[in-house]
Amino acid sequence: MIDWIDALLLGIIQGLSEYLPISSSGHLEIFRQVLGIDLSGKDALEFDVTLHVATVLSTIVVLWREFSKLFTSFITFKRDDDFRYVCKILLSCIPIAIVGLCFKDFVEGFYEGNLHVVGICLLVTAALLTFAYYFRTRPELEHKGALARQHDITWLDAFIIGCSQAVAVLPGLSRSGTTIATGILLGCNRSKIAQFSFFMVIIPILGEALLGIKDLVGGEGSGSAELMPLAVGFVSAFLVGCAACKWMLDIVRRGKLVWFAVYCVAMGILCLCW
Repeated sequence: MIDWIDALLLGIIQGLSEYLPISSSGHLEIFRQVLGIDLSGKDALEFDVTLHVATVLSTIVVLWREFSKLFTSFITFKRDDDFRYVCKILLSCIPIAIVGLCFKDFVEGFYEGNLHVVGICLLVTAALLTFAYYFRTRPELEHKGALARQHDITWLDAFIIGCSQAVAVLPGLSRSGTTIATGILLGCNRSKIAQFSFFMVIIPILGEALLGIKDLVGGEGSGSAELMPLAVGFVSAFLVGCAACKWMLDIVRRGKLVWFAVYCVAMGILCLCW
């Protein structure tokens, strides 16, 4: 198991990269190799589950006002706009559920320490962010009247964005960057697509966490993870995640995603040359 310093660093990386369009899975793999962290088996599973649950919690905390309204509307079956919004989130989760249930082993094959795959996917992320900026965001910023043509997320938008989330399971292909850029290209309101992107990941992450817990409990033996690294990783991922979530919402509103494309290109090239 890793020590608490490595757990702190990985927690910070997870908290930042889960929300910023730079790929959390890709950056965790990069820094595990750079730091020489050897996590495998149940130790890796316990730690990954801990970090992902922490970032889900940070989403709920930052967007609590919106989350509580949506949750209340859904469980009381109000059939109002909030209820339909939750249904769109559930619709968006169908593609990634299919990938997780039917292609789990295939996807996990990309997480075998191959930084070339991470590098290529980071370059794809950069291209997607750049295309979204020059095709949609920049014209809207230059012509204020175009902002009025942004629309709320439709049922078809939700499904297409969900498909992009399913593709973004590849390490290095940013989930937030892919889903937000897809929504922007579809003409969705920038502020609303960022919030939708953060909400739509809650169900897949919690589902993955439950499956991970099932594997830990049902498998032979038990993980040897110590409490201190898990606690440090959880707290750091949660606190940094809260800050990154707020920051990302503001970045998307101001149309500044394109700057992360430059970063993804640099990191992608480094991965290919590693």
